[in-house]
Amino acid sequence: MSAPADDSAHWLEMLQSVKQVLFRTDNIGQLTFLNDFWKVLSGFAIEQSLCRPLADFLHPDDCQRARAAFAELLDGQRQEWADELRLRTHGGEIRWIAINARRPSAGSGSPSWIAGTLDDISARKIAEMTLRNLNLELEARVRARTAELEAANRELEAFSYSVSHDLRAPLRAIDGFARILYEDAADRLEAHQREQLGRIRKAAERMAILIDALIGLATVARQPLKRQQVDLSALAESVIQELHAEDPERRVEVEITRDLSVNADPGLMHVMLDNLLRNAWKFTRDTRMPRIAFLARQEGTRTVYCVEDNGAGLDMRYANRLFEPFSRLHTTESFPGTGIGLATVKRIVTRHDGRIWVESRPGEGARFHFTLSH
Repeated sequence: MSAPADDSAHWLEMLQSVKQVLFRTDNIGQLTFLNDFWKVLSGFAIEQSLCRPLADFLHPDDCQRARAAFAELLDGQRQEWADELRLRTHGGEIRWIAINARRPSAGSGSPSWIAGTLDDISARKIAEMTLRNLNLELEARVRARTAELEAANRELEAFSYSVSHDLRAPLRAIDGFARILYEDAADRLEAHQREQLGRIRKAAERMAILIDALIGLATVARQPLKRQQVDLSALAESVIQELHAEDPERRVEVEITRDLSVNADPGLMHVMLDNLLRNAWKFTRDTRMPRIAFLARQEGTRTVYCVEDNGAGLDMRYANRLFEPFSRLHTTESFPGTGIGLATVKRIVTRHDGRIWVESRPGEGARFHFTLSH
């Protein structure tokens, strides 16, 4: 039964009121119906647009894709097509549209045709492109800043390395001449003069130690990583044996967890554990029953290692300075050192994509926790 005439008018009025383009083509892809929103979207009069393919109104870069898709729909190679295209308006403006087209089912022998919708998505596409451009600009800035920072660090490390080497010659001269003067004229010098020469030589010796520490710090940052499987437990035991050999009179309780292994640079791992365990050895010097431990625990998928002691400890208010070069929380007289060791440790951990932090209280020892990537 056919619909009454007033129903047809009602349906047509509904089609014309929709805020998207509704279209239909014939069996060769030419437009045979467009609702009134086509003029709002494109600026073209409907009479000018009918009997033309939709591709005529698209950006040149999208025409071929649209023609191919319409041909496949008409040939029955596909039933539906959805895409995002650029429409050229009557005024020359480019607008983004979302097309959804389908080939309605028809009886055998019936001519094929296409029906579909066009939605204006220009605002969304502009927002997406703006966000993408902002992200690209931000990434470019980050890359540029990172490159600048890496270059500055390389220059600083090279400068530090060069200066440290250059300082060695005059330092050897100071120490050498002070020693010659002491040996040749010691019997003619007053006691306070001999004491001053001794201070000069001790200062030169301390400066030489600092220079070696600076060179070591620069070397840690510059040398390439050579990863392999490293037995950290065995390294820790060898460091403790060296410390016992250097100070055989000391009695220290040591606990080392067995079979702690990691994929890392073996040389840098030795430097790291040497610094951490020597610190623990040094800061338990005045403890009545000194204890040092190298332990590990599992937190989710990562292993957290820990070097702990029951020594002097430190005030956590100043812990953020602990891993900076030459930052010391104890006097040289109380606990000798260069102030470079923990800075070196942090660089090694950072180079292995890890993290290091400390927990401590004055008089209650310290626990240095660190992670290493695998």
